[in-house]
Amino acid sequence: MSDDLSTRLIHHPYKPPEGFEGVAPGVYKASTVFFPNVKALRTTDWKDKSGYTYGLHGTPTTFTLEERIATIEGGLHCVLAPSGLAAVSLVDMALLRQGDEVLIPDNAYGPGKSFASVELAAWGITHRYFDAMDPADLARKIGPATRLVWLEAPGSVTLEFPDLPALVARVREVNAQRGADQRPVVTALDNTWGAGIAFAPFDLGVDISVQALTKYPSGGADVLMGSVVTRDLALHRQVLLTHMRLGLNIGVNDAELVLRGLSSMALRYHAQDACTRELATWMQGQAGVVQVLHPALPGSPGHATWQRDATAAACLFSAVFDASISQARIDAFCDSLRLFKLGWSWAGPISLCAPYDIGSSRSQGWPHAGGLVRFAVGLESVHDLRADLAQALTALNP
Repeated sequence: MSDDLSTRLIHHPYKPPEGFEGVAPGVYKASTVFFPNVKALRTTDWKDKSGYTYGLHGTPTTFTLEERIATIEGGLHCVLAPSGLAAVSLVDMALLRQGDEVLIPDNAYGPGKSFASVELAAWGITHRYFDAMDPADLARKIGPATRLVWLEAPGSVTLEFPDLPALVARVREVNAQRGADQRPVVTALDNTWGAGIAFAPFDLGVDISVQALTKYPSGGADVLMGSVVTRDLALHRQVLLTHMRLGLNIGVNDAELVLRGLSSMALRYHAQDACTRELATWMQGQAGVVQVLHPALPGSPGHATWQRDATAAACLFSAVFDASISQARIDAFCDSLRLFKLGWSWAGPISLCAPYDIGSSRSQGWPHAGGLVRFAVGLESVHDLRADLAQALTALNP
């Protein structure tokens, strides 16, 4: 060994004994991964998680998180992305080519729609919107160029719960009629709301399930991450290789935080579910509120389908206000809230709210003339949150 201190520290011979095991998985940070010999360097394959080649392609920490997310979703294979939107974009880029078409629910996550209308359009990939609550509308719009159908349960912000099996069935009918030389239409579900807890996406027939791990799996409102889960190995490899070519990666410290959040995810989901239902039910009876949108509430769009296909509901509900109430008064209501903070995202410990202009974001119209506010219920006391809503409503109804 060299007498130089730097060399002796960098190439120090000590290795800790094997056999250590604790509650939390180990956090392995690396760009460079060492190989024992040239043969291993040339033959080790990272794609099946049988070995390690480079930090970008996985470490024990990220492989562990991928396997646990796949289990939660009921899938077999998982790819991690830097955010939920990155996961959506990854699926688009992996499956679509120039001349292809993607169909998107009109009530889907806005940034995903923007990616299609700007980036995909620039690459010669077209898109159309369909009514997620009408499987016949989807069937009418699937054309010869359609290669991908996005689904979302429930719809973003307005929370309509679609008939996923019926939508998937329409896609399968088209695939059954296509020749062997034609690429099939793939169904991809944004399952962030369900989180693998409210319903089993693959049992309902989808090909791909995408989540923003930013939400429930993290639970701390301090991590951005997404996932793409499949059961089909060929489909997984298609996504995985695009992921590799794009150089996408997540930080292992972020993976550590999500792994820590998974152990309490089911408890948090059900606790926030119960609180949200109580607040949504209470909100229905308040002056100036025309409708409360929440799949578990009778009268909310898709309630019967939610009853059939799901066993739980996430922490979101939206209130539609009477058309006579100005947007300025709705904004004043939001500003008057003390526990509900103004901010995007959800499923963290702190309750949030945000006003939306739904009519401007829908190609097929919006049946309500009044303003809408989406609430994301955190982990505070339901009594305190209800009191906060009650005091703020005085700004809405002076």
